[in-house]
This record gives sequence, C-alpha cells and structure tokens, in this order.
Amino acid sequence: MPRADVLLVSLGGTAGLREADAELAASLRRAGAVVAEAHAARVREWRTYALIELAWTRSARAAAQEGIAAHRPRSIVYSSTTAALLAPAPGAIRFDAPAAGNRPGRHGIWQRPVERRRLADAQLLVPWSEGGLAEAPRPRADAVVVPVPVAPSGPENGERDIAAITYGANPEKKGLDRVLAAWAAARRPGEELLVAGLDGAATEGVRSTGMLPRAEYRALLRRARVFVCAPRREDYGIAQLEALADGCMLVTTPSPGPYAALPVARALDPRLVGGVAEGIRTALDDPAPGYAERALVALAPWRPEAVDRVVAEQLLPRLQSLA
Repeated sequence: MPRADVLLVSLGGTAGLREADAELAASLRRAGAVVAEAHAARVREWRTYALIELAWTRSARAAAQEGIAAHRPRSIVYSSTTAALLAPAPGAIRFDAPAAGNRPGRHGIWQRPVERRRLADAQLLVPWSEGGLAEAPRPRADAVVVPVPVAPSGPENGERDIAAITYGANPEKKGLDRVLAAWAAARRPGEELLVAGLDGAATEGVRSTGMLPRAEYRALLRRARVFVCAPRREDYGIAQLEALADGCMLVTTPSPGPYAALPVARALDPRLVGGVAEGIRTALDDPAPGYAERALVALAPWRPEAVDRVVAEQLLPRLQSLA
C-alpha cells in the first residue's frame, strides 16, 4: 500500500459533513495527492452535546490511530474541531464553525478550552469560510480558507411550480417553527411550502417530504421559487447556497454565526433578509429582475473549479510542507 500524502480524518456526524469531506478528498486527489480516509464510527446519541462530542472525539481518535498505522500519512487533516480534540498526532483542522461559537454555556464546557489549545497548536487551519475563521479564538494557527463547493444540480427548465421550500433537519437550530409561522401568515390559497428532510403530518399549505435522496431534493430546488429559512444560528448555510445555485430566491433572517450565504442574499435582494413573512410575499409577488442569473455570478467563489484552484494552489502545498 503506497504511503498517503494526506489522511483525512472524517467525523461525518451529519450528511452535510460527510458530503463536504468527500468533496475535499476528491479535490485533493484531482490536485495529485494520494488521499486516505479514516471515518469515525457512529456513536450513541447522549443527552447533552458535551457527552455526545466526547463520544465522537474518542471515535475520531480511534479512526485516526488506525489510519495513521495503515497509511503512514505525510500530513493529516482532522475534519471538524471535534475530530481534533483528542488528536493522536499533529495535523491541520478543517471546520465550519468552532465550539467557541456554536457551543455556548454548558454545551461546550469541556470542548472550548481544549479547542483553544488545538487551534493554537494546529499545523494549519482550513475553515470553510472567513466567518468561521473569525469565530476561532486567538491565538490560532495560520489558515487557508477552502469553501465547500456548490454548483447547479441540473439544467434550468423554467418550470417553477413549487411556491416555497425549506430544509427541516435540526428544526430547532434552523428555526423551522419560525418558518412555519411566517408561512401561515404569508401564504395565499393554492400556495404550498415543502418541508424537506423531515417527516411530519401535512397541514393546510404545508407538506413534508421526509428524507430524500440528494438528487431528488435538488430536483425540488429546481422547481421551487423561494427557499425560506430562519435559523437561530447558521454555521455555514450549505442548503441556502445550493438553493441559490438551483435558481431559488433566498428569504432568510440575519442570523448569527459564520453564515456564508447571508451577505450573498443581502446583495441579491435586501428586501428578502429580515421579516420572513414579508420576504416571502415580496419574493413571490415582486421578484427582483435577474435574481437567479446574478446569484450564479455571486456564487463564483464556490464553483467546484474555483475551489479546486484553492486546493491545488494553496492548500495542498501547505500540507506538503508539513511532511
């Protein structure tokens, strides 16, 4: 077995994290690196984040130890700060947001102090966004920002027969209750909101799709006019970026966190950022001209080819220098 240039230690606690890790591994391979992957085994869902993340970080440590022994990597990337908390060897840390930002109070009682040491001592930081890096406590290691790539999922066929769609996974954090309340206030007869990623009973004007294969979900985005969300905190906003890539108008709240899609939404149409009910009606009744076309231009830094350039020209050389 050839020695790996990079070992990617993947926590993979959510579908989004798993997909982001797969994208990074593929991009590194396109840049010419030999990449091995070590995946943490799923853990029991304990009652608190502190216990859940202790279990996950121990699982990631075990996966890293096995990967190091098997592949003798020249460099290691721990994907998420949780994966790096009990890291058995030095490496780079890839993250969307640090525990310092998304684990306040008792939820991060042990993670935050350990994370401060890991971020300061890391060989390199690889945040998803400038906002994620800004939340990382100082002192911290040098960084290369590498976005998660986003691109249209298929051709634009011009048929937008779904009034609005939202993504309902992690409903408390994503503010699904606020979306449903705004939709109830804003909808008109015949208009329907689809709630993807969550099972639920249908109510007037609302239908849940449950969990869908990614291709089916993205096909729904290509049919929807509006993507609605009201997160209480947003660590990145991949669902919002995908919706913009597939031609949806984005109605959202100005949520805290490294919300990468938020400045894009504000630049495209500031009327749609703020009051959700008002934004829904504005998007459906008075859409800004050329919104979808301008969104594709604004998403240029997230295009796969743009991310591949960052990986090939900035990230991989830095990782190679760690060997």
